[in-house]
This record gives sequence, C-alpha cells and structure tokens, in this order.
Amino acid sequence: MAVPIRTAVAGLCAGLLAALLTNAPAQAGQREEGAWTVSSAAHAPHARISLDDTTGTLSLSVTRAGRTVLEPSPLGIVTEQADLSQGLRFLHARNRTVDERYRAVSGKRLDRRAHMRETRLSFATAAGARLDLVVRAAADGVAYRYVLPSGYGDVLGEASAFRLPADADAWLSAYRVDNEGQFAEYTAATAPTRTYADQALFATPGGYTLLAESGLTGSYSGARLAHTQGTGTYRIQLADERVHTEGRSATPWRAMITGDLATVTRSTFTDDLAPASEVADRSWIRPGTVLWTWLAGGRTAGQSLAAQKAYVDYAAERGWPYEAVDSGWYFKKDEWDVTDPDWQTTSWMPELVRYARARGVEIIVWIHQRDLDTPAERAQWLPTLERWGAKGVKIDFMNSETQSMLQWYDTILPETAAHHLMVDFHGSTIPKGIQRTWPHVMTLEGVGGEEKRTNTAAHLTTLPFTRNVIGSMDFTPGAFQRVGLRPNSDAAEVGLTVAYESGLQMLAGTPESYDERPLARAFLDQLPAAWDDTRLLAGRPGREAVLARRSGDRWFLGGVYTGTARTAEVPLSLGPGRWLVETVQDGTGGLVQNRQVRRDGDTLTVAVADNGGFAALACPWRPGVNTCYR
Repeated sequence: MAVPIRTAVAGLCAGLLAALLTNAPAQAGQREEGAWTVSSAAHAPHARISLDDTTGTLSLSVTRAGRTVLEPSPLGIVTEQADLSQGLRFLHARNRTVDERYRAVSGKRLDRRAHMRETRLSFATAAGARLDLVVRAAADGVAYRYVLPSGYGDVLGEASAFRLPADADAWLSAYRVDNEGQFAEYTAATAPTRTYADQALFATPGGYTLLAESGLTGSYSGARLAHTQGTGTYRIQLADERVHTEGRSATPWRAMITGDLATVTRSTFTDDLAPASEVADRSWIRPGTVLWTWLAGGRTAGQSLAAQKAYVDYAAERGWPYEAVDSGWYFKKDEWDVTDPDWQTTSWMPELVRYARARGVEIIVWIHQRDLDTPAERAQWLPTLERWGAKGVKIDFMNSETQSMLQWYDTILPETAAHHLMVDFHGSTIPKGIQRTWPHVMTLEGVGGEEKRTNTAAHLTTLPFTRNVIGSMDFTPGAFQRVGLRPNSDAAEVGLTVAYESGLQMLAGTPESYDERPLARAFLDQLPAAWDDTRLLAGRPGREAVLARRSGDRWFLGGVYTGTARTAEVPLSLGPGRWLVETVQDGTGGLVQNRQVRRDGDTLTVAVADNGGFAALACPWRPGVNTCYR
C-alpha cells in the first residue's frame, strides 16, 4: 500500500529532527533543577554546576564520555565584606560561544583555534552581595573563574577545591617557590599531606586530567594545591593571606585539561583561556637554538670576554642563532660610575654583541631580578641592553608567586616588549597563559631542570605530561658533559631537545662534549626554531614519553624511558605514505645511527639503553632519498 507523500515527508522530518537532537552538541548553560551543564560537544567534557538549596553552596563536577573526571567539588570565595561560599541564591544565566583563532610564535603548534562554550551564572547572598561564576568548556578542558563587583574588599581565600577519585594515579610535585620540585607518583588519596604545584596530573576514569591555572596577573595571587593524606581533595591555597582588590575584579582561571593522554599532551587550553597578544609588531620575536654557557663554563666564563667570543665562534660554526651569557658578566658593575652618561662603555658586552652579530649570532644576557625591581633600575638597564643590541634577557630569582611579585611581572612584561627584548624567566612562575598575551616570553624555567643533580629518570618522563603541557619549559637539555650527574643516557639527552618544548632551546653542553658526539651535534644542527604540530606517539608518565614535532614536511621525534635496556616499539602516526626515519640511539661504543623506511601506522623499533631514549628525524621517503638531514 502506498504511503501518502505528506505522511512520508512528515516522518522523514521527524526522523531527521530526532537524529539532529541525538547528535547535537550539548549547549552551554543547560539547566536542570538546581544545576547547569556546560559542554562544547556531546563527546567533550561536561561541567555540571550545582546549587544546594539548603546551604546555598556551589559545587562543580566534570564528566567525559559518561565517566567521572572530577567529583562534585566546592566553589566559592571569601572577601573582607562578603562570604560568597555559602548562602547563595541563583539570579540569572548568560551563555555565549568563544571562538578565536590566533597565531603563536612558539609552542606546540603555531596556528591555533580556541573554541569554547561559556556560561556566566550570577548569584547573590541574602544581604545582596553578588558573585558571578564564569564556566568555560572546550574539547580538551573545563575552566572557571569568579568575577566580583567593586567594594567587597580584599580576598581572604577561596573555597575552591578539586575532588579526584581517591584511587586515581597521581603525578605531583611538592610546591616550591621556584617551581623546581621533582614529580613523583602516588594515588590521589595516598599522596602525603603537604602543598603541591598546581600542575598536577591524575589518571581519571577514561583518561587523564591535568590541573592548571591561566590568566594569572598582579591583580591576584598565585595558587598551590593543599592536600591532606587519605582524601582525594586538593584545595586552592593562595600565596598571600590577603589579596588586595581595586574595583571590579576577576580571579585567574581554575582549569582542568582532560582527555586521553595524547589530548592532554597536545593541549593549548591554558593559552586559549588567556587574553590575546599585547604585542602588535612581533617581527623581532624569533625562537631558536641557544648555546647556553653556564654549565659549560660557569661564572668564570661569564666574566671572560675571550671565553664568550669562543662560544660565539662555536655557535656561528654550528649555525645556532643565539649565545647566552649567564651570571658573572656584570658582577663588577658597582665599580661603574652610573652617574656618568657613558657608564655603559666600561662593559665589554657591546663589543661581544658586535663581534657576535658580525658572525650571524645574537646575544642573550642574564640579569638578576633584584637589579630590575625598581623603575630607576629598569630605566637604567633595559634601554642600555637594547642600545647594545642584545636580543634577549634571562631574568632570574623571582622565587615568588605573591601578588607583589606578580605585579612586578605586569610591569616588566610591557617594558621588555617596548625595548624589543625577548625574555627567559628563571626562578619563576610557570607560563599560565603568559606566552599568548606576551609572546616575547620565549620560555620559563619553573622546572627541576638539567642543573639539578638529583633528577630521576621517572621525573624526566613525567615532564612532557605535566609542566611542559602548560607552556615552554627551559629545562636546558644537552648537558652531555654531566656524565654521572644526570640519570639518562646520551641518546635520551638528545631526545630531550624534542620531547621538551621551549621557544629558546638552551643547549647546556660544552663545545667539546658536542664534538665528541658528532651524531648528537648533527641532530642539534637540524633543530627548527618553532613547531607546526605536536603529537604524542607513546607514553605513560614516569615510564616513557615519545613525542613527534613537525616542522614543514619533516617530523622530529624524541623519546625518553625508564628502566632496563630493551627494544622499544613506537607506533608511527606521521601522515600517509612511506617515511624515512633516521634514529640516533645508544650503541656499545657511543651513539649510533639507524635508518628505517616505515609506512604510517607501522611500528618503529629502537634499541634503548638503561634509562635511555632516542632522537629521530623523519621525512617523506621516495626513491633516491637517503637522508632527512639538510
């Protein structure tokens, strides 16, 4: 029996509508009774904000693919004039979509898109005090912040906390003011009672979750995580007991990067949350490889023009664009007559800059923060460094995330940009979105790096999934001469230069150590200035990490491992076709090179030494192609 056309069309439309509703992305701010859900898509993380009608308290939970990522966790903030952690009632909600495209100058990839759904929920106490809670959800994370009207006085603390499943594996670093603690593995509940760095990683059901912070400025205070053993709760503890506010204020974003390990590793969520670039002309900002001379020669080298010229010569020979002069070069500045308009001529730095520039090398100089902490000192130093021709400044020993120090960052960032000085912060905070807003910040330490004599192989294999997810990390790899002072093999040391991303990749070896390892030296000569894409090929925090980073049509691979020697198997995911893969790996008498041709999806096999690793260069294979090196 024939079906009437009108009936058929109606049935078809109903079916299409049902399909669309089934597959439609979750909408921002979907409201249930006493709760709101925010998500960017059906398969993306879902944030659920709940209001307890009895206590007037707020909580936030996160699920992904129907599985719990974050258990209901308290929200709220307390100021001098209002307790906004309880007694709240709902007023109204506003929803919007954030969709921004921007281009970075360094990092995991250059071209980026920030696509997030946002819900802004307004609440009030019985006394009329107002609180806005802004929640954003993206494909790779969830974040929230508080917005306060003016007149509420100083912030005294937050009720904010993260409640993780108690049995979730956790990789945590004990909090230090310089963010240089080692990462160790626990579970969420068994981690000892203490405070931890806020870049904490948890293996949550169905994936991983990295806690983070973004948009931190001198209008607020840095955060750390306070934990009591036996619970899965990690409370936000501020660096200041009292945070001064003026006028309307907003806190930094409390962020959770979540997904499978590849998603977390590749995420730029903390940058996506941050304000857009404040630097209009970025033509002078150029990432690149740096010959860093501190571990090569220490303060003695820093005090010697002859030694620095020798390092410049070596960088020029290698084609490395930068040489960094570390501590010692101006330690006798107290002898300079700074009242003399020509006081700068007593330094040999201008001569070194001229010498280096004639050889195609630019100079980056170290300076202590205490010599830049007043307007007069900055007016003395920054124009001088620009006039000399220095291309960057490595500022050291901030060692604080208090509001007063963050206000110093707020001052030094536009001033260094105005004088066209790229910046490397040491003894510092971690990026937290700073590299999007101030792209001349090429890298920050905030890591237990190559200088440490107590690093473990487990720490080295955890960093790509924790600290380096947040932004560029100045670990300073390549210190081949520190045999016995580092836990890894030579091939792993080469691999770190790819596994760890840094806008200025400071290589910490001596010229002699590079020359003794020609395969390592040749690989370092190939390192690009920036990356077009990043992928995780294999990994488990504390055990192994293999990352691939693309520049043009070539992929660079860096792998680091813990444990005894073995044959590592790495699944290749580089793109269609056949690939020539040239590995640098450990052999019985030193580094050796191996060439393999593999199709995308094949397994790359690499012999790995005890606590070893490898580096590799891959390019599209075609007949006649026998090397990827250029």
